[in-house]
Amino acid sequence: MSETVVVVVPDADVLASTVAARLVIKIIDAQAVHGDASVVLTGGRVAAKVLRAVRELPASAAIDWSRVDLWWGDERFLPSGDPDRNETQAREALLDKLPLDPARVHAMPASDGPDGDDAIAAAARYIDELGATLPRFDVLMLGVGEDGHVASLFPDHPGLQAEGAAAAVFDSPKPPPTRVTLTFETIRSAEEVWLIAAGPDKAAPIGAVHSGAHLPAASATGVQKTLWLLDQAAAAEIR
Repeated sequence: MSETVVVVVPDADVLASTVAARLVIKIIDAQAVHGDASVVLTGGRVAAKVLRAVRELPASAAIDWSRVDLWWGDERFLPSGDPDRNETQAREALLDKLPLDPARVHAMPASDGPDGDDAIAAAARYIDELGATLPRFDVLMLGVGEDGHVASLFPDHPGLQAEGAAAAVFDSPKPPPTRVTLTFETIRSAEEVWLIAAGPDKAAPIGAVHSGAHLPAASATGVQKTLWLLDQAAAAEIR
């Protein structure tokens, strides 16, 4: 049964530093046990701050970055290099500064990729990359939206019922309308799921989830641990 832990820190800057420190330690520990590590990245302002904080941590020098697999929980289906893509933000914040193995950076397809603007084919391509047996995800990080969504899985949206490891999402309530996302099946396969949120606009959905509401964020649980990493503003309505 998954253990649920809630960690609350003063503000978004402390939150980014806290998540970065935990992530570095988790990767080091995973490499010590398995020889490699596998992390699922998320997007958003806090996620970018986390990645920049990782770069500044001296302990990150203990990581063999050539033995880290990086995946994404969801992606805006936009051209490669578009500033709104989660991949672009992650590369600018951290990835382009690291000695990563390019073959182990598993970006979701872009709208100008081999499948063109066919998001269904792009999702199928990512399913193929994930493989018939899902990878071991040591950590899967997720932001939490103002409506309680995670990845590109929105409340009362058909994407919630998507089957398979990944899916195309159309008519997203947040722009852009077309996205690719991991499904709950894949999210719940991770050893640890970290839900990361900062700011007062996240307080209501997070409070609702912790009061038993069936928002998408409530369905994002890890096999071993579900970790809520919040600043005080985001945690304000947890009772």
